[in-house]
Amino acid sequence: MDIEQKQAELVDHFVNQASTLKASALWPLIIEATSHPSLFAFSEILSVPTVSELQGTENSLYLDVLRLFAHGTWTDYKNNAGHLPQLVPDQVLKLKQLTVLTLAEMNKVLPYDQLMQELDVTNVRELEDFLINECMYAGIVRGKLDQLRRCFEVQFAAGRDLRPGQLGNMLQTLSNWLATSDNLLVSIQEKIKWADSMSELDKKHRKDVDDRVEEVKKSLSLKADIDFRGHEEIYSEPGGVMDYEEDRSRPKRRRHPMS
Repeated sequence: MDIEQKQAELVDHFVNQASTLKASALWPLIIEATSHPSLFAFSEILSVPTVSELQGTENSLYLDVLRLFAHGTWTDYKNNAGHLPQLVPDQVLKLKQLTVLTLAEMNKVLPYDQLMQELDVTNVRELEDFLINECMYAGIVRGKLDQLRRCFEVQFAAGRDLRPGQLGNMLQTLSNWLATSDNLLVSIQEKIKWADSMSELDKKHRKDVDDRVEEVKKSLSLKADIDFRGHEEIYSEPGGVMDYEEDRSRPKRRRHPMS
């Protein structure tokens, strides 16, 4: 079973459970959901009406915990620990895994120093063990550990729940990308038209040159023919050349010896 299918089944399970419970009885379910080793999406649980009813009650802290796991990080928890219930070890692990996903959304090359600070890890060996055993083996990220450059190169990261207002930003980003793509397409089409017109001009120029070459050839051929005919006429005129055959047929006078 792939991670997406398993995730969907877990979400359905917890949503159905939350829908059957009263608000006052939801906090154990929230702890279970945020501790589950294979659940990394919580927005659908947050949208259950009885969960929303926790707001303003004595158990509203657990609603804040659920929001933290949907959108927050380990640093967010540390900054608000005085206003939240203490997390159990499985929740701590889960929140640190989610923190890696959040960092991977923003950058595809994560420096070790940044990861150690965000995860409260004291050395590189502990960090790499966490990334391998708790993140890559869990299937939520894939990447390369670069010990020489002291960074984690992210190749894949599972998506987290959308934060409030994030959907609007994503739609705006997609809209901007679409507008840029349209402008690029227009530019490409103009380039194609220009290339086609230049090709036609080149073809026309080549044809003009070929036509002129043919005209020159015809002109030279005609001139050569005229010159040849002129020479024929000169040699065929009477008296134009001496008729040696006629001259040779005349009888020659004999010279008599003088007495």
